[in-house]
Formats: sequence, C-alpha cells, structure tokens
Amino acid sequence: MPTEILMPALSPTMEEGTLAKWLVKEGDTVSSGDLLAEIETDKATMEFEAVDEGTVGKILVAEGTEGVKVNTPIAVLLEEGESADDIGETSAPEKSETAEKPAEKPVPKEAQAEPEKPAAKAPPAPDKDGERIFASPLARRIAADKGLDLGSIKGSGPHGRIVKADVESAKPGEAPAPAAEKAAPAAAAAPAAMAQGPSTEAVTKMYEGRDYEEVKLDGMRKTIAARLTEAKQSIPHFYLRRDIKLDALMKFRADLNKQLEGRGVKLSVNDFIIKACALALQSVPDANAVWAGDRMLKLKPSDVAVAVAIEGGLFTPVLKDAEMKSLSALSAEMKDFATRARDRKLAPHEYQGGSFAISNLGMFGIDNFDAVINPPHGAILAVGAGVKKPVIGKDGEVTVATVMSVTLSVDHRVIDGALGAQLLQAIVENLENPMVMLA
Repeated sequence: MPTEILMPALSPTMEEGTLAKWLVKEGDTVSSGDLLAEIETDKATMEFEAVDEGTVGKILVAEGTEGVKVNTPIAVLLEEGESADDIGETSAPEKSETAEKPAEKPVPKEAQAEPEKPAAKAPPAPDKDGERIFASPLARRIAADKGLDLGSIKGSGPHGRIVKADVESAKPGEAPAPAAEKAAPAAAAAPAAMAQGPSTEAVTKMYEGRDYEEVKLDGMRKTIAARLTEAKQSIPHFYLRRDIKLDALMKFRADLNKQLEGRGVKLSVNDFIIKACALALQSVPDANAVWAGDRMLKLKPSDVAVAVAIEGGLFTPVLKDAEMKSLSALSAEMKDFATRARDRKLAPHEYQGGSFAISNLGMFGIDNFDAVINPPHGAILAVGAGVKKPVIGKDGEVTVATVMSVTLSVDHRVIDGALGAQLLQAIVENLENPMVMLA
C-alpha cells in the first residue's frame, strides 16, 4: 500500500512551512535517513529526511509552494512491488481527505451524523488530549492494523517521531501514557484573547487615493508580530536602567586583543557583555528563571540568547553554558551563529530556549532603548552605545569617561524589583571590573 509522506513539524511551534526545494524526483529510491527536501520554517531552511524506505511514486506538492500545513501529504512513497497505478486507488483519496481537514475546523453536521464512519484511515494528527502525535504514515498504518494507541508509544525517530520499528515492537493492550497531568498546565498556559487592532479593510480604506506599496508578510515577520504582540500584552514588563563606565573594559579589551592577535582572535565589547550577563545569572541564581504557564523553571546553566538582525527580521541564537566558556570561545561561537543566522541556516534547537537575552543597538548609535522580552525568558538587556560623557568622580572632580547606558526589561511574574536590581548590579560590576570575569 502506497505511503504518504507528510509535511513535517520541524520545530515544536511549526504549523506550516514552505516546500523550498525537492532533493529527489519521482522514480528515485530512498532509504531511511536520505534527504528528501528543503523546508522553510518561519526562521530557517532545514533538510527533511526520509523515515521509511521505498520509491518516490508521486510528488504532490511542487517546490516553492508556501503555507503547506503540517501533516499535509507532500509525496507518495511506493513499497517494493507497487507501481504508480496504485496511487490513484489509495493515496489520492487520503490526500484530499487530509487536505480538507484543516478547513473543517468547525465539525460539519454531516460528520456528526455518521458516528459509524471508521476513523482509522485518517491520519490521527492530534491525540485525545489535543496534543499532536508525530508518526510516519507506515507506523500509523501498522498501528491501525494492530489496534494500537499511538499515544501509548514512545517514538525513537527525529523529534520523537514514531517510526515503523516502534510500532512493531509495541504490544496491543498497552495502557496509554497518563496525560491528565498535561491538560491542566496546558489550560493554565493558554493565553487570553489578544486585543486586535483595526482590520485590514479599515486600514486600507484610510489610505485610499494615497500612493503605497503593499508588502506581503513572510513567515518570519508573521511570527515576530504574533510573538511580540503576545509578549507585550501578556508579560508584565518593568524596566531598570543603569549607566556603565567602560574605560577599564576598553583598556582591558585592547590589551587582550593585542595578545590574541597571533591566534586571529578579536574580542568585541558584545563578547564581554555576554560573559558578564552569564556570570551575573550565576551570582543571582533566582533571576536565572523562565515563566512556564503555571510555574517557573529555575535554570542552573547560563544559556544566554543574543539578538542578531537579519534582512526582514531577527534571530536570537542561544549560547549555552556561557558561564563556562572563555571569551574567545564565546566570540567564535557568536560569529558562527551570526553568519548562519544571516543565511537562515540555524536549526531550531540553536535559537530556542535560554532564560535571558541581550539586544545591542549600540553599533547603530542608539544611546538607550527598551527591549521587549522574548517569552519565556525572564529578562532582556537592551544595550546602547558607549559615549564620552562628563562624570563626577568620588573626590568631586569632573572627568570624562566612556559611558554605556543599559536597560533591563524584566518579567515581574518571574523577577521582582529588588531581585532585578541585584542582577543588573552584578552585570555592572562585571563590566566595570573586567578582570574578575577571568577569575
């Protein structure tokens, strides 16, 4: 029986993507692990691997197609002994049935009136608790034949996907994994309805007769708009501001770069800021936390995200265990992330997670600004430019110093005012006394 290859979910939040490029053609033989296609998510272009083996019988979605929903059939795989003639009888009806399902969100009355209609043939995208189950088409078919509940099977494929071997080794009658505990947190985490601005029609009507260009939103811009709207409406932000004297850091950096010149290493001020924040999270461990719906998660490592501007949006790659890494290691990793971010080659696990973020607009001449927290992070540090300013010393004398203004945006559900102040103080001390970061 021909097997449908479904549009994969390449990240936990992916709902649709663009089928950028096919790496196989009809008639090609593929094995598990072979590359089938390049899929564009809202943030990156990723390669999609085959889970089953067989021959590509038919490509259902042409390359370049946008807005392909997760679990939509994109190709048909033939098993040994099958031919393209079998596709029309089996896979084609299943494809149309699957494609129509997303449009049928309100359950039609006709479907309600036919309870005896078998549901085994339809790919069981969500389980009974509303959580999507990821399984290969072959695994679904074997599970249906054996009467197995996919919710009780642990997947061993990519991203926990259930594959043929998992289903074959499972036994009928096994109790499904308890999921009642998941339901309550999920309900608690569900955001309230977000306030909406004027409709598209209302806005375009305002500008009738004016010359403008309509810009189509790509997946990244849609995601940024949705996430930051949610962040501003659902996260109780408060802001803490400090000025940081950079003269000691600038001298220390110049000396280090001179010594590292032979190794081809050149440290930036941003590298020191990353290290300072990572160490501050260790000094103030209660601030190294994220909001998780009905609880907080307090992290032990310092996983620091750094905003990287790219054309049309931004990425926030995460430098994991940043407190353990040397300045040169952080510098090299950040340069690699920035290069691959601009080419949209970062994998989801490289820009998801972390408890804290840094957004630096100092290189654009911005003195200070307030950054929006990227959920589920507990805080984000907005960094301005280092500017020569008059300062009053301890003895009352006026001198000139290089001063950098920073603003810490804080999620009040996670970090209270005094705790946020302690975190910011630790960051300031690390940057004004850079030698301590090497201790």
